[in-house]
Amino acid sequence: MDARAIIAKIRRKDTPGDAELTWFTNGLATGLVSDAQAGAFAMAVCLNGLSDAGRIALTKGMRDSGKVMKWDFDGPVLDKHSTGGVGDPVSLILAPALAACGVFVPMISGRGLGHTGGTLDKLEAILGVSTDVSAVKLKQILRKTGCAIVGATGTIAPADKRLYAIRDVTGTVESVDLITASILSKKLAAGLQGLVLDVKVGSGAFMKSEAEAVALARALVDVANGAGCPTAALITDMDEPLAPALGNAVEVGVCMEVLSGNRLAAPRLHDLTVALGARLLALHGEAESAAEKKLKDAISSGRAMTHFSEMIALMGGPPDMADDWRTHLPKARVIGDVAAPEAGYISAIDGEALGLVVVGLGGGRRVESDRINPAVGLTDVVSLGAKIAQNQPLCTIHAASDEAAEEAAQAILQAITIGKKPDIQPLIRERIS
Repeated sequence: MDARAIIAKIRRKDTPGDAELTWFTNGLATGLVSDAQAGAFAMAVCLNGLSDAGRIALTKGMRDSGKVMKWDFDGPVLDKHSTGGVGDPVSLILAPALAACGVFVPMISGRGLGHTGGTLDKLEAILGVSTDVSAVKLKQILRKTGCAIVGATGTIAPADKRLYAIRDVTGTVESVDLITASILSKKLAAGLQGLVLDVKVGSGAFMKSEAEAVALARALVDVANGAGCPTAALITDMDEPLAPALGNAVEVGVCMEVLSGNRLAAPRLHDLTVALGARLLALHGEAESAAEKKLKDAISSGRAMTHFSEMIALMGGPPDMADDWRTHLPKARVIGDVAAPEAGYISAIDGEALGLVVVGLGGGRRVESDRINPAVGLTDVVSLGAKIAQNQPLCTIHAASDEAAEEAAQAILQAITIGKKPDIQPLIRERIS
C-alpha cells in the first residue's frame, strides 16, 4: 500500500478499494500517513468525492482505527449529532434531558470547525472542566448521571481525530464524504443503539442549500443504518443563529437559562432540542408526542439541570453549577452594543459571517495551535424578521480589547441586513428516516 497511489486514484476520480481505505485510515491513526498526505487526501476527496461503497469503507475504516465500545447499562444508549451551525449548543441541553428520561448518552463531540463553534470548547469554558477523559472514566460518569459529553479518546476513532484537525485548516470541511465519515466513525465507535442527526441548512451552516443538506442527511442515514445503528435526521434551519448568543461561555450561559426552566431565553434552541430528543426516543419505540412531553417536563422541572450539574462536577467542574453558574463562567474585558444604523426589519443574517466574527474575537481557531478565549462572543443577537428602531442594539459584543470590539462591530453591520420583512423558514424543514 502507498499513500501517494491512493491519493492519485481519488485525484483521477477513481475510488480506492476497501483494503486501501482501511490501510489509509490506519496510517492516519499510526502516523504512517504524513500531514501533507492527509491534507492532499482530504482535498482530493473534497474535490472529486467517493462512491457510496467508498464512503462506507472510509467510515468503517475510521471507526475501526480504534476501540469500538460496548455497554451493559439498563437503558438505551442513544446520541445526537449536529453538522454544525452558529449559536447551536443543543447538546448541552439535550444530553442531560435524555439522561433525565432514563437514556444513557455517551456523546463524543468535537471542537470548533471553520466558522462553527465546538461543543468541547463550550464545555471547557466552565471553570475546571476537562473533556479529556479515559474510557474507564467515561463509563463511571455515565453510570452516575446518564450523560457524558467528551472528546474522542486516543482509542476512539483516532484516524478521525487527526483528519478532523487537518480539515479545519485546509479548506476541506464542506465534503459530504468527509463529514459523513467523521461524524459516523465516532458515533458508531461509541456503541450506540440509536442516533438522530441535526443537519443544518442556511447562511450559518456548511450546507447553504436544502438540496445539499438533504444529500448529506441521506448519506448519513444510509451509512449509519447500513452499519446497524437505527438513525434518522432532521433538516433544520440555520438562516439565523439557533440561540441569541455566539461564543463559548455565552452559549453555556444561554443553556443554563433554558435548563433553569426559562424557555423564552432561547425558544428556538429549546424547541429544537425537544424535537431532536423526541425523534431519538421514537427510534427506540416511544410515541413521538409522548416523548416530547417527557422531554419538556425533564427540562422545566429542573431534572435535566441536575444531571448536567452532576456531569460537570464529575468532569472536574464546580459542584454548585446549578445554583451559582454565573460565577463559573469567564467574562470579557470589553462589553458593548452594536447599534442599528437605521429602522426596519431584520431581513437577512449572514450566520457564517457572524461565526467568523467570533473566531476573529478569539473564540475560535484559525490554525490548530490557536488558544481560544472562552469569554468572547456575541449576545442578545436580534432575530430574523424582528422590527427594530434606529440605534436599537443589534447585539452585544464581548471582546478582549476595544480594538477587537470595533473591528467586530464593523463586520456585524455587514452581516446583518435591515430592510423589508423576510419570509421565515420553519425551524424543521424536513425529516429523513
